[in-house]
Amino acid sequence: MPHIHEKIDFTVAIFVVHNAKVLLIHHRKLDKWLPLGGHIELDEDPEQAALREAREESGLDVELMGERAPTTESGTRALITPRFLDIHRISDTHEHIGMIYWARPKNGSVQLAQEEHHDIRWCTSGELDTLQPPMSKAVKWYCRKAIEEVASAA
Repeated sequence: MPHIHEKIDFTVAIFVVHNAKVLLIHHRKLDKWLPLGGHIELDEDPEQAALREAREESGLDVELMGERAPTTESGTRALITPRFLDIHRISDTHEHIGMIYWARPKNGSVQLAQEEHHDIRWCTSGELDTLQPPMSKAVKWYCRKAIEEVASAA
């Protein structure tokens, strides 16, 4: 999806963990190993965007993990809290505010979105160090934190 705003956009990143492995994609355009994710579209909230992006990019329906405040009532719907937030520079004039979620697979089977990605794979913590091109330190930290926390929540 193209940028919605010229200066800043909101995005989601979904670290899907299963059997102590995290699901990663090798992004075709960026030539980077990343979690599932993308832009939050104007007609959706962050939860909807995370579920949509996970399905589009992997073929999986996922369960987002996190806390949902008990404040849903008429006119208000509580959302699952992202595990982390970040802001990252895309270009000299554009940034993304990222909402970072942990998730577990519910249904479906992993499928490569060939138009967007070179590869999709489940990686253990140790395998993160062997990926080519090398993964950024920040993404690697999130991967390891997601594996650790999702495994301990099981």
